[in-house]
Amino acid sequence: MGMGSKEFSVYYEQHAATSDVLQAPSSNWYEIYQRIIDIILSATGLVLSLPVLLLFALAVRLETPGPAFYTQERVGKHGRVFRVIKLRSMVDDAEKKGMQWADKDDPRVTKVGRFIRKTRIDELPQLINVLRGDMSIIGPRPERPEFVMQFNNDIPGFIERLRVRPGLTGWAQVNGGYDLAPSEKLALDLFYIENRSIKLDMLILLRTVYVIITGSGAR
Repeated sequence: MGMGSKEFSVYYEQHAATSDVLQAPSSNWYEIYQRIIDIILSATGLVLSLPVLLLFALAVRLETPGPAFYTQERVGKHGRVFRVIKLRSMVDDAEKKGMQWADKDDPRVTKVGRFIRKTRIDELPQLINVLRGDMSIIGPRPERPEFVMQFNNDIPGFIERLRVRPGLTGWAQVNGGYDLAPSEKLALDLFYIENRSIKLDMLILLRTVYVIITGSGAR
């Protein structure tokens, strides 16, 4: 069971007050542009990907018992906890031994799950999160509240990632993904936050297509 949004909110308020996380980039033309692009791409993507989602939802159900989709608490901008939507890529009882951070060669991942993770098909339902405003197409990948606390305690400044909306894909995901340590992901995420631009977003989208095609660094 997760810790719950109220407990994390207390932690966030205590630690954000002593960091730069409250000094998020002010609302400007870029953020307006980003939200418009998010709405257009997520709505279009949901329509186009529906046949693929239905096909792999069936494949997930046929391979192992359990639901095809699942939701899980993640942390968004300014510490707001929301439920992310994903196609199930692991066995249904993946956390029977407790919460674990997914590894590159995680034995809990099913055969279908390995494919949909490599191609990022398992992330497609998160287009709903983008449309709702929980996430953006591009940004730091959202982590679970427990992991945010753990990483921020071990790596001071990890909470800085919460200055912007989390993303479906990001600078860290196209520069190593699973092969990166949390501290390395943080450095890449902070680089993106400090240098957000249309040009950088386009570069990330192009590299994401490359990752999907080659499976390089997929998470």
